[in-house]
Amino acid sequence: MSAPAWPGRFAGKIAVITGAAQGIGQQAALRMAREGASLVLADRSPLVDEVRDEARSLGAEAIAVQADLEQYAGAEAVMQAAEQKFGRLDVLINNIGGTIWAKPYGEYTPEQIEAEIRRSLFPTLWGCRAALPLFLAGKGGAIVNISSVATRGLMRVPYGAAKGGVNALTVNLAWEYAAQNIRVNAVAPGGTEAPPRRVPRNTAEQTDREKAWYQCLIDQTLQSSLMHRYGTLDEQVSAILFLASDEASYITGITIPVAGGDIG
Repeated sequence: MSAPAWPGRFAGKIAVITGAAQGIGQQAALRMAREGASLVLADRSPLVDEVRDEARSLGAEAIAVQADLEQYAGAEAVMQAAEQKFGRLDVLINNIGGTIWAKPYGEYTPEQIEAEIRRSLFPTLWGCRAALPLFLAGKGGAIVNISSVATRGLMRVPYGAAKGGVNALTVNLAWEYAAQNIRVNAVAPGGTEAPPRRVPRNTAEQTDREKAWYQCLIDQTLQSSLMHRYGTLDEQVSAILFLASDEASYITGITIPVAGGDIG
């Protein structure tokens, strides 16, 4: 069952959502569309156009921007599109990231380590930096970064390190810009049930050894959750949208684990 929308909660708000083509980003976009937001949906996959069309069918004004946010130029292009279309920005949800490989740290190549960091830290760094001029011009706004409880776990040290960087970015940025009325928070999802990815992070076929490593990750995720289950997309999005909304107007600089009791 889908979580109910709060009609009008984001009426008059302009929101950028990165990684909006699928998963948590897609679900956040459609919930915000139902709740009255105007949307700039960013992803490097052309599938983001489908999410834009669905958001429009729900009554939202929405545009899609294909961009690679692992590069600063991509983040800058997204914010320029927001400014050109809507003239300002109220909410930024930095959602890009995700484990590419799952294996013991000693099995990663240097190139794989760098790829994990580029994917799960830099899009959030660049997104925050590119959005700051718009937030400052508008005298405030809300940023929600998507972290992970994988900052403490098995089989994904580089990914955990990247998300630890997201947590540090979140609190430091909140300290620096609280006086400018810019709130910065994060949500740290645990294991989350989602439809199969239409654009996989890793297209290589898993070996038996890699399957065993991935099963170790799944087992640890279930054991670490006090509820011993995966969450739903709606359970993640509900926390994200709360922090993005005016209901959280006195909350900044925190990371909320949404992982059934696993605090990461």
